[in-house]
Amino acid sequence: MSNKIKVGISIGDINGIGLEVILKTLAESKILDYCTPIVYGHTKVASFHRKALRLSEFMFNVIPNAEAAAAHKPNMINCWEEDIKIDLGTANETGGKYAFISLQKATDDLVRGAIDALVTAPINKNNIQSADFKFPGHTEYLQERSGSNDVLMFLVSDLLRVGVVTGHIPVTDVAKSITKEKIVKKLQLINESLKKDFWIEKPKIAVLGLNPHASDNGLLGNEEAEIIAPAIQEAFDKGIINFGPYPADGFFGNGTYKQFDAVLAMYHDQGLIPFKTIAFETGVNYTAGLKFVRTSPDHGTGYDIAGKNLADPTSFMEALFAAIHIVKNRREQEAMLRNQLKTGGKIIETATDVKDDAN
Repeated sequence: MSNKIKVGISIGDINGIGLEVILKTLAESKILDYCTPIVYGHTKVASFHRKALRLSEFMFNVIPNAEAAAAHKPNMINCWEEDIKIDLGTANETGGKYAFISLQKATDDLVRGAIDALVTAPINKNNIQSADFKFPGHTEYLQERSGSNDVLMFLVSDLLRVGVVTGHIPVTDVAKSITKEKIVKKLQLINESLKKDFWIEKPKIAVLGLNPHASDNGLLGNEEAEIIAPAIQEAFDKGIINFGPYPADGFFGNGTYKQFDAVLAMYHDQGLIPFKTIAFETGVNYTAGLKFVRTSPDHGTGYDIAGKNLADPTSFMEALFAAIHIVKNRREQEAMLRNQLKTGGKIIETATDVKDDAN
């Protein structure tokens, strides 16, 4: 029985670039050295995209369930029986319907432990809405399926990690949605994730202000003084090393972000615009705080280039490797905890300690 990590992959909108970046990633044979990929979709839909990409030699191993996955092949589970019409580059009801079917079946297997992680291809947040999916996006849906009290949209790359206090909500609702308690909770999630998932022993986190120039000492708003600064202090008192609030423009413009392990932004675009500017091709969206591991590329459906063989698979490939890396880190920590219970020895908390012990 293979102990290789099983990574489930939902195909996203069938009319977008999701299957293109999936196929380009799995066509790299080296991927199969690191994980067993299981795509949740349908071979006929995959064949349509495969022909558009001229990947004539690429084939999926069709399986009835995740338990039947072959360790050294790209696997696919057919999630529906009917034929469907693909309209590349079009946002329609069909794209949303089958994106949800793929996501639902992949998440079912994730929740029951049949797969070790999930990588989600991009959905259209509008056409996926239905009686069964009434969520702003993947993050909120997976939070409910996980049963987690709180989660964090955490954009990660080798250059920068950014979390957000508020996610997919209108800008007009941002200020009233920010509370001291919410900021502290998000800081706790970042701190825990950096330690558990990325093996950073003593994370250092920057917190951004909400208003321009972080309010200029109250001239442009009072959220910094009344909400954000007290939250920073409370988190610091809880042992979380964090500083701020920093004015967002200067913080990214002068490279101050390079001095921190992660950044907490107050709202979606405040964090994602600089992140995608700095790390668009290699950025990964990771949902911290879930009971399982989920990642995705940091781009959208790409309708404008769908079917043109122009989509760059780098972000999707990075999302796949990030999922593998996080699962491995969690497994190693769990093994060390079990070993501590057996031997009464100390827990090795960091990758550096592991290397030192090996030497």
